[in-house]
Amino acid sequence: MAKSSNSEKLYRKAEKVLAGGVSRNTVFRQPYPNYANSASGCYITDIEGIERIDFANNMAALIHGHSFPPVVDAVIEQLRKGTAYTLASEIEVAFAQHLIKRVKSFERIRFTNSGTEAVMAMIKASRAFTEKAKIAKAEGSYHGTYDFAEVSQTANPSNWGKIDRPSSVPLAHGTPVGVSKDVLIYPYNDIERTLAILDRQAGQIACVIIDPVPHRVGLVPGNDDFIRAVYDWTRRNGALMVFDEVVTFRVNYGGAQQKYTVQPDLTSLGKIIGGGFPVGAVAGRADVMKVFDPHEKSLLLPYSGTFSANPITMTAGYKAMEYFDKTAVKKLNALAQKAVSQIREVIRLADVPVSVTGAGSMFRMHLRPTPPTTYREAYQSKEVSDVVKELLDFMYYKENVLMINTFSCMLSTVMTPKEIDRLTEGLHRAFVELKPKIDKLNLK
Repeated sequence: MAKSSNSEKLYRKAEKVLAGGVSRNTVFRQPYPNYANSASGCYITDIEGIERIDFANNMAALIHGHSFPPVVDAVIEQLRKGTAYTLASEIEVAFAQHLIKRVKSFERIRFTNSGTEAVMAMIKASRAFTEKAKIAKAEGSYHGTYDFAEVSQTANPSNWGKIDRPSSVPLAHGTPVGVSKDVLIYPYNDIERTLAILDRQAGQIACVIIDPVPHRVGLVPGNDDFIRAVYDWTRRNGALMVFDEVVTFRVNYGGAQQKYTVQPDLTSLGKIIGGGFPVGAVAGRADVMKVFDPHEKSLLLPYSGTFSANPITMTAGYKAMEYFDKTAVKKLNALAQKAVSQIREVIRLADVPVSVTGAGSMFRMHLRPTPPTTYREAYQSKEVSDVVKELLDFMYYKENVLMINTFSCMLSTVMTPKEIDRLTEGLHRAFVELKPKIDKLNLK
């Protein structure tokens, strides 16, 4: 009988106390997950002693990789002063000032504990401000685990309906029927269809949510014409245009919204602004953010949170964002461009039908010869997703490279061309090894 690994032994214990043996499905692997022992820079070592390059960076949350010394030092200093108080803190104010200086559309900000919570607060603030109930979101877009934000996150050909009128498909079993009725689904980057969908219920829509580079839709940037068209529609119809930049804030110094000719009314943030700790934030127009203001005679949205703006997270986040300055952003994005260029050369050499999409310091590979432009084009059949899983396992177990399970990479500032070369050399071997299975898919 083969000797069981440390991870397998630990997982058997985990199954008896954790539902499914894990607390988040993203870390689960068949037949059992691996467990981290330590991590530093862009490398992570599991409890078997195997070191891997980390291109996942905790689902895009670690902009400076692991154990970034300036963050570690600052957090240790704050730990000695306390981890959380029923009082405000100076660092909360300093961090808010920093973020507001970075982004043109940020006039006021509120900190929360996660990206999911930030999106939830953004939706509730939109409803409170407009006094309308419905929201609109892109088909396939991921905005966290709030019931309304989950609708049509995993829509598929059996239930997604016609492209001119996409169905509102609940994610979790038992979701109240009323949830789907209050969520309109639009096809991303499709101006004509989106505006027609919004027009049907124009007087009832509180906000249109846009992820400017939606990961699940295909990691395809939003076109400026599309963003402006939605913005103009919201001006005409008394709605808000709101951005989910939980993932995409890394794209530019001022977030992905920096490149557009119009700005969102509200933005939800998370991931990199926590410096490795749980975080979320809502920022935007001062008049809209007044719904949170306890000074108001009629407080429209009472909002608190035991660990919101706790000084540990604020300290780590402030330090992380200080070091993610314009120079760091430019350097990291250039490294990502180098990676994409090398991957495209690898694809050519291996002669496989693979394309690459992305923006800033993130990119995603697709088993299709041309990049997808919509969620329906990016959607993977079971046969395709099975081959993607084999590619990911090849990279993880044979090349010691950890990627995100959508076949994506999110870079960190501590990476160098050496790690990019390791990634692309590994991908070449993976494509060559699995080329017969890829070719059998007959992708077009």
